[in-house]
Amino acid sequence: MNRKILVLPLTAALLTPLLAGCGGSGDSRAIVVGTTDQFVATADAPAPLDPAFAYDTGTWNVLRQTVQTLMRAPRGSGAPVPEAAKSCAFSDKESESYRCELREGLTFADGTPLTAEDVKFSMERVLAIKSDNGTAALLSDIDTIETKGEREVVFHLKAPDATFPYKLSTPVAGILSKDKYDGKALRDGFEVDGSGPYIMKTEVSGDRVTKFVFTKNPNYKGDISLRNEKVELRTFGDAGAMDKALRDDDIDMSARAMSQAQIKEHSEKPQDGIDLTEVPGLEIRYLAFNTKAPAVEDKAVRQAMAAVVDRGALVSKVYGPTAEPLYSLIPSSITGHATSFIDTYGEPDTARAAKILSDAGVKTPVKTTLDYTTDHYGAETAQEFEALRDQLNATKLFDVRIQGTEWAKFRPAQKRGDYAVYGLGWFPDYPDPDNYVAPFLDSDNFLNTPYVNQSVRDELIPQSRRQADRSAASPVFDQIQKIVAKDVPVLPLWQGKQYVAARDDLTGVEWSLNTSSDLLLWELGRGTA
Repeated sequence: MNRKILVLPLTAALLTPLLAGCGGSGDSRAIVVGTTDQFVATADAPAPLDPAFAYDTGTWNVLRQTVQTLMRAPRGSGAPVPEAAKSCAFSDKESESYRCELREGLTFADGTPLTAEDVKFSMERVLAIKSDNGTAALLSDIDTIETKGEREVVFHLKAPDATFPYKLSTPVAGILSKDKYDGKALRDGFEVDGSGPYIMKTEVSGDRVTKFVFTKNPNYKGDISLRNEKVELRTFGDAGAMDKALRDDDIDMSARAMSQAQIKEHSEKPQDGIDLTEVPGLEIRYLAFNTKAPAVEDKAVRQAMAAVVDRGALVSKVYGPTAEPLYSLIPSSITGHATSFIDTYGEPDTARAAKILSDAGVKTPVKTTLDYTTDHYGAETAQEFEALRDQLNATKLFDVRIQGTEWAKFRPAQKRGDYAVYGLGWFPDYPDPDNYVAPFLDSDNFLNTPYVNQSVRDELIPQSRRQADRSAASPVFDQIQKIVAKDVPVLPLWQGKQYVAARDDLTGVEWSLNTSSDLLLWELGRGTA
């Protein structure tokens, strides 16, 4: 049968309350999900699945199945709800002390009791290791952690932080056994020991995982209701191979990431037995700058790029209706969004860019390289960077070349500062404007950038976190976005939509990928929901 695309409006998904998991048909076959995310252990990143290191969507989607957190994002979106915790709340008006009580009888998958001391150990371990991947920044507001008995833990914060419950819902706050993990060193390889809804086994070829097998954890006690007994997550080298596996009935669902061409094909010429579902997405893509690199150290160069990049033409040529232009780090569907870049630079204007460079005494054409990753963000990334190169070179103000590198090598090189200009994507850790600002501009940030704006870091970000009503923080985020548009440490390009293709006997597909691109495998079942 040919079915229409199921579209979930963002507003509906954000407001939908948590619903009880419904049982499927009782089919015990493993549900097989495909992904183009790659999981590689290298000399630069030997511990890709350690919660103290992991900081990309793919690895977090593995950890969410296997490691519990005190809080979790509810179905759809909204404020975090208790998971390993029975309850959590600020115990003071200033939002500087956060108390959690654990559920009774929590154990790790091997049956070992999980206590407040394990929670304390896990958070302190992240801060002690302080990986250069930027994960520790999410917990950097913690001053001290206090335990009271086996089930109570209190986080004393350095400053008010209304976003702290969201941070406790991310895998960096995953609870680990103090008996199985070193408190000062990362765990190499692909083993994960946790108390989450699934127990995990891997199939490995060389230095990379080819398949994850998730089996229901019989000792799991938490807030999640599983609708299946077993899920396999298979990795594919590209979206084409994944789509072929779906059409050949080798997998049940294509999760991440489908190409624009495949989305169009499934939409306009649907294959019998396969449904295409659009789910709300908050992904953004951007160019980032090593502001110490000679080619772009002068902010006039970065401003000139901002003045000529044509986001509308880029999106139209490469991504079509699956993306839309973005003129700020904060996407349009998030509270606090502003159009700071178009407000500052207007529509693409070569003459404006030429004047910026001339007034700064910058000789043209400016020579530089745009670096991108070939295997992390989808099939169109190379086309996107070809289009960006052509736009910049057409102005005669720039002499740009492009270079693609696989993610396993790209990310370490980017963190070392090897690239002057590079492309990255961002899937939010949690749907709050803070998470589109702090990871790029705060101390120990995700980019490991040399750019520092003390007003943003020391005043505006802390000020924004004092507001329990997040909409009340919008004026502060407006100031931050104006500073970003002026200094251009990053150049926002577009924000995207998410699509999932699945066999039509699979249930829960619409809930299996949330706005932050978290893969919630427990939502999937077979038969009639």
